[in-house]
Amino acid sequence: MKVTPLSDRVLIKRLEAAEEKAGGIIIPDTAKEKPQQGEVVAVGPGRMTEDGKRLTPDVKKGQRVLIGKYTGTEVKIEGHEYVILREDDILGIVA
Repeated sequence: MKVTPLSDRVLIKRLEAAEEKAGGIIIPDTAKEKPQQGEVVAVGPGRMTEDGKRLTPDVKKGQRVLIGKYTGTEVKIEGHEYVILREDDILGIVA
């Protein structure tokens, strides 16, 4: 299924952090923090200005980005979990 976000929204797949063991104790999935890095899966066409011009997004498909832990809306598409958020909610691009 192909999903295209609207306006300035971006579809992101969170990248799983490497599993760490604190003092030999395995941390269960429910206690782990959400990863703050993700890969851009799809990008909307950009938002419209008051003049009617479209501003193209700064991020592109395939880029790795930094996002907040609790930003965006989590969605499940074909068994995979994604986050849809506005481009303004992206904190930075990982080079």
